[in-house]
Amino acid sequence: MIKGCKICGISDPKTLNYIVDHPHPPQFVGFIVNWKASLRYVELDRLKELLNIDKKKSKYVAVVVKNDESTLEKIKDLPFDYYQMYDCSPEEIIKIKEKYNKKIIAALTIENKEDIKKYKEYENISEIILFDSKGYEKSMSFDHNLLDEVDDHTEKMIAGNIKIEDVTNFKNKHYILDVSGSLESSKGVKDINKIDKFLNTVHNINS
Repeated sequence: MIKGCKICGISDPKTLNYIVDHPHPPQFVGFIVNWKASLRYVELDRLKELLNIDKKKSKYVAVVVKNDESTLEKIKDLPFDYYQMYDCSPEEIIKIKEKYNKKIIAALTIENKEDIKKYKEYENISEIILFDSKGYEKSMSFDHNLLDEVDDHTEKMIAGNIKIEDVTNFKNKHYILDVSGSLESSKGVKDINKIDKFLNTVHNINS
C-alpha cells in the first residue's frame, strides 16, 4: 500500500484549486519558497496569495534549501504545516523545529548507499524523511532499491523523477510518493490531466 503522495512545485492558483478540490487529493502540496534556480520558485507576494486558498484535506509544505533564516522569518506566519529542509544539519533542524513550531520533512539527497545511512541522524527529530536525488530543480533519479536498507518504522517519502507509470512499482513499499516534474506539460508548468491521472492511480492502487 502506498502511504500517501505529495505534489510539489505548485505555483499558480488554478492548479492548486484543482488539486485541493480533487476527489482524491494528495496528503501534501509543496511550494518552492527560496530556491530561485527552480522554475517552480514562488515569490513571497504570490506565495501569500496562493496560501489563501483553503488547503482542505491536504497539508501545505514549504520547501527550503539550506538554513535560510531570512526566508524562514518571512514565511513564519504563513499557513504551512511542514517545512521540508534540504542541506541542513541535525542541529539546524532541531533549532528550526523549536523556533517555528513546525513539523519537519528532512530531505536527504541520495546517490549511493552511504548517503542513505545518514537518515539515522534525522529520524528522531523529523516527522518524515525525504529521500531525493541530487538534482534539486532538475528531475533526476536515484536507485530506489537503496531504501531497502531503511528501517520499516521510519516514515519515508521518496522523490527522484518518479513517473506516473512507475507508481505501481511502489504498491507494496509503504512510501509517500513525491512528484513534480513528471506532472508537467513543460518545465515548471503543471498539467491538470497528468495530475488527475496520478492521483487516481494512487487511489486505485490503495483501493
